[in-house]
Amino acid sequence: MASRMDSGLCLLLLLVVLCKCVEATEHLKYKNPSQPITARVEDLLRRMTLEEKIGQMAQIERTLATPDVMKNYYIGSVLSGGGSVPEPKASPATWMNMVNEIQKGAMSTRLQIPMIYGIDAVHGHNNVYGATIFPHNVGLGATRDPDLARRIGAATALEVRATGIPYTFAPCVAVCRDPRWGRCYESYSEDPQIVKAMTEIIVGLQGQPPANSIKGMPFLAGQSNVAACAKHFVGDGGTTNGIDENNTVSSFKRLVNTHMTPYFDAIEKGVSTIMISYSSWNGVKMHTNRFLISHVLKKQLGFKIGKLLTE
Repeated sequence: MASRMDSGLCLLLLLVVLCKCVEATEHLKYKNPSQPITARVEDLLRRMTLEEKIGQMAQIERTLATPDVMKNYYIGSVLSGGGSVPEPKASPATWMNMVNEIQKGAMSTRLQIPMIYGIDAVHGHNNVYGATIFPHNVGLGATRDPDLARRIGAATALEVRATGIPYTFAPCVAVCRDPRWGRCYESYSEDPQIVKAMTEIIVGLQGQPPANSIKGMPFLAGQSNVAACAKHFVGDGGTTNGIDENNTVSSFKRLVNTHMTPYFDAIEKGVSTIMISYSSWNGVKMHTNRFLISHVLKKQLGFKIGKLLTE
């Protein structure tokens, strides 16, 4: 009799534990893909400490992204700096293994928030040995062929995903107004309308957003695509004397009509991220320009949900 009672008590305790586990899982809304995105985000933010929020806003170079660093500092994003590779002539498998190991560190944290890895695949997957290399933007702009840009974007996305990377810091939609600027080759044209047309590369990288998509809503079609980044907001190609990271002096109207025009289409196409420029507008550093970032970019242009990052 006592044995049966003990067995019954153990079974009851097991059921209680299982119910508690199910209840706990159900309460983790941020892990439940059937929940609305807003509900998942609100649930996750509510659970995060200040340290975790700071870590998620950080993006570090891959050489620093050890498992301990990812775990202890809650790092949200990792990148390959210029020419930073896991080893000389690294194969796609080597790249993928590296990304996976960094991801394991991110997933060992309390909330198990995956990190996002980004790379400058700006004219093909140009950091990777054996990848297909395409002309720089200045050459593509000379073709006046937006559909070519779209197809190049799609080809680049496939090769980037083959290395386990879901995010590229491209395209550069600067409007270069002075050929003395050292990064003028990253600009499709001095004509904002040509640059605007060539934002079609975003569709190649990310995929075609559905007809009923919401303006400003980031879009990624699937596993053959990567998140894109329109850069550098705004006026990077209009600095005085073409000096890099310098000051663009202009009226607001001229800034909009010349340098902001490509961003209209980039946002319409569902670009996932926008990189803020390292330059200044009329003496004010873009990173501190609340008017252009919060009022113009987020409110007027409707880029409220995508990610903003610094150069």
